[in-house]
Amino acid sequence: MDGDVNGEPVPTYLWEKRGVVPFLKCDKGLEAEANGVQLMKPMPELDALLARGRAKGIFGTKMRSVIAGADRQGIAAVVAQQFEVARQIIGHGLVPIIEPEVLIKSPTKQEAEAILRDEIARNLDKLSADDKVMLKVTIPTVADFYAPLVAHKSVVRLVALSGGYSRTDACEKLSHNHGMIASFSRALTENLRVSMSDAEFDASLGETIDEIYAASVNKA
Repeated sequence: MDGDVNGEPVPTYLWEKRGVVPFLKCDKGLEAEANGVQLMKPMPELDALLARGRAKGIFGTKMRSVIAGADRQGIAAVVAQQFEVARQIIGHGLVPIIEPEVLIKSPTKQEAEAILRDEIARNLDKLSADDKVMLKVTIPTVADFYAPLVAHKSVVRLVALSGGYSRTDACEKLSHNHGMIASFSRALTENLRVSMSDAEFDASLGETIDEIYAASVNKA
C-alpha cells in the first residue's frame, strides 16, 4: 500500500492504470479456537491504518474469521465481531469485506451455514441505510443458499472463497450459485510453480482466470 509505481501510489496505479480495485487486508490473524470458531485478534491500530488506506486510494478491506462447527454461540460471536469492525471501516469511507469462512471439511458444514446466514441477515438489517458491505463466504453446500443475502440493499457483492476445494470443484460448485462471483486465492494459484518459465506461468494463470471468470458469470 505504501509503495509506488513510477511515482504513483500503488493503489492509484492499480485502479487507474490496471483496472484493479485495491483492497487492504486489515486483520491481525486469528485467536485460538473456542466454541467451534476462531475470532479475529484485536486490531488496536486499525483507525490509523484505515486513515492511511483512505489517503492512499484504497477502496475496501478484507478480514477473515473461521467457523469449524455449527455452534450457535460461536457463530454469533464471529458475525458480531465482523460487523462491529465493519462499521468502524465504513466510518472511514471504505467498503469492508466481511469474511466468516466455514471450513469445507467441517462435519456440520451445512448446519453451520444455516446459522451463519441467519446471523448475517440479522446484522445486515441493523446497518444504516447508506452502509455498504461485501460478503465473502465459503461456497455453500446447498446451491443458491445465500441468495437472500445477494438481494439485501446493503450488500454490494457476494463473493466466494475456494476454501481448499480444487479449482475444478470450486468452479463447478460456484457455477450453481447465482449472484455469487469468485474471490479465489488457493484455487487461483493451484497450478502455478516456481519452476515455470514466464510463458508457462502466464499461460497457466490465464487459463485459470478464464475458468474462474466463466464460473462467476455463466450459471448452470
